[in-house]
Order: sequence, then C-alpha cells, then structure tokens
Amino acid sequence: MQPRRPDGSRDGSGGDGAESHGYAADIHSIREAQARIAPYIRKTPVLSSTSIDAVAGKQLFFKCECFQKAGAFKIRGASNSIFALDDDQAAKGVVTHSSGNHAAAVALAAKLRGIPAYIVIPRNAPACKVDNVKRYGGRIIWSDVTIESRESVAKRVQEETGAILIHPFNNKNTISGQGTVSLELLEEIPEIDTIIVPISGGGLISGVALAAKAINPSIRILAAEPKGADDSAQSKAAGRIIRLPATNTIADGLRAFLGDLTWPVVRDLVDDIIVVDDNAIVDAMKMCYEMLKVAVEPSGAIGLAAALSDEFKQSSAWHDSSKIGIIVLEATLISVSFGNLSTHDDWIGRYH
Repeated sequence: MQPRRPDGSRDGSGGDGAESHGYAADIHSIREAQARIAPYIRKTPVLSSTSIDAVAGKQLFFKCECFQKAGAFKIRGASNSIFALDDDQAAKGVVTHSSGNHAAAVALAAKLRGIPAYIVIPRNAPACKVDNVKRYGGRIIWSDVTIESRESVAKRVQEETGAILIHPFNNKNTISGQGTVSLELLEEIPEIDTIIVPISGGGLISGVALAAKAINPSIRILAAEPKGADDSAQSKAAGRIIRLPATNTIADGLRAFLGDLTWPVVRDLVDDIIVVDDNAIVDAMKMCYEMLKVAVEPSGAIGLAAALSDEFKQSSAWHDSSKIGIIVLEATLISVSFGNLSTHDDWIGRYH
C-alpha cells in the first residue's frame, strides 16, 4: 500500500522516493527528466525589456515557452511521459484527451518515439489546434464537449488498444517534465527571487515550484489565475480542492482544475495566487506584442498581467521582489491586431 500524502490521498506514481515527502515528483525526477527530454525539446530563450521593466518597477525576465516545439511548454511533460515508457508499454501507443496544446504535444512526442498516439478531442475544439494534431500524425477520436465524454472515450480507447494514458497535468512524469522550465530559468538567471507561473491543472507550477524551492528554498512562487476560472485561489483559501460549476475567461488554456497530485504542491509550495481579469490579460498581450515583440495567447500573457496588477503591487511579495521570472506559455495561433482590442467582448469576438 502506498503511503498517504498530507491531504490523505495516496501516491500511486511510484519510484523515486518522492512519496517520503508526499509529492509526486522532486528535484531528482525533474533532473532525470531534463536529461531524458534534452534531445527532443528546445531550450527556450529568456527575454527582457527595459520598457516593460520601467512600467513594472521591477526587473522582469520572460522564460519564453511560446518558442518551444509544438508552440508550448506541454512538449516537456509529454516527452518525459512518453520516453519514460518501456518498450513493451510504448509499443501499444499512448492516449490522451485534450482540445489544446497537450494534444499536439502528445502527438509530436509519440511521433518522435515512433509509436501511435490516440488523441480524444471534443467536437468544439479550435480547428487550428486539431490541424496541429493531424500535422504531427495523431489519430483523432472525437468526443462530445463534456469532460465526462472525453474521459469515457479515452477509457474506451485504452481498453481497445492497451494504450497508456498521458495525463496533461496530474501525472508524475508530466510534472517532472514541466519542472525543467524552472531548471533552465534558474541556470540562466540564478539571482531571480520570484517566479510567476500561470496556473490551471497545476502540472507546470508544481514542477516549477518543486525544482525552484529545491535549488533556492527562499525563492517565491506566485501563481497567476484568471478571475473567471479562479478555482486555485478558492482552493488555497478553503484548504481543499474547489471545482467550479463553470468557467468564463478568455484564457482558455487555464480552465482545468487541480488534481490530487498537483494540489498538495500548490497548497504547500505556492506562496500566493494573483487573480486578474480578462481586460488586464488583453492589456498584457498587447504589451508583449508591442514591447517584447512576442505574440502570445491570453494564457501566455497572464504572468505579465499579474506582475502589473494592483494586487501584486500592494502585497509584501512585490516589495520583497527584485528580479522576477515570468513563465510565458503558448504562442498565439491566430493573427490579431491590437488597435481596437481593449475589452473582453472585443477579444471574444475576434478570437472566436
């Protein structure tokens, strides 16, 4: 029987001693992931802008995962999960359910290993993201739009094929792979004292926090979350996982809820969660485009939105921070003009 975590759940992820402290991953599994995935991912650049620093009142360092293979950090966790499989497991292929960047990442990582990838996609998924999965050779299986339908179809594919499920966040190898973002950032800018990370299902921030706190226990980890999908902030306040009945935000990549493997890390190691509204996210997208010269999706710009927010500037964390790392997620998959893009409704109309 697996030992219990602090929240009473059990760790079934196995293997590297992580169970002793109750988390699914640790600095050792993250360093192993870094070595494992090095041939298959891109070491992304860290950018800065004196113009943005002047606005923020702090030095900001942008870890640009928008330049990652497949356009997002997701390839890190997907590659680690897939290349950690033994040959017998891998031969049966992998399966996941996703309407976004995780789907493309799993398809690409499976292609790199030369195994089948069964990708369950809801029928309302953006066409551009479906095209990415097809481009990487993923075998698409359609589902209804509900999470229940997606999970049910994925389970059926597992039963029919024997494929291994690659979860987008609630998985030891996924968390470890995402944590390599933190290793790269702190290797390049070791004096960073605060990292702001977008939060959704928690795989990225769990990996980032576990790696960063192991390297520098005094480093501050802040989550950035959209107001219309603030389940993580509510969970921190309640001391238990909160699942919202519905979400409403332009940051469509940040609508997942915490899992039983990511929640303990968020609960224990994330110092605070900064909640921002959609207008602030759009303003941050515009700033990224005009000053940093990087076009990102709403989910990718939320870290900057949090760094510029009144909530952050009125906190002790702002006063104690000097050099702030910001994880920039997905590149935008659409062409937009920001000339009249100033409100939630403007973005929703343009985005859809």
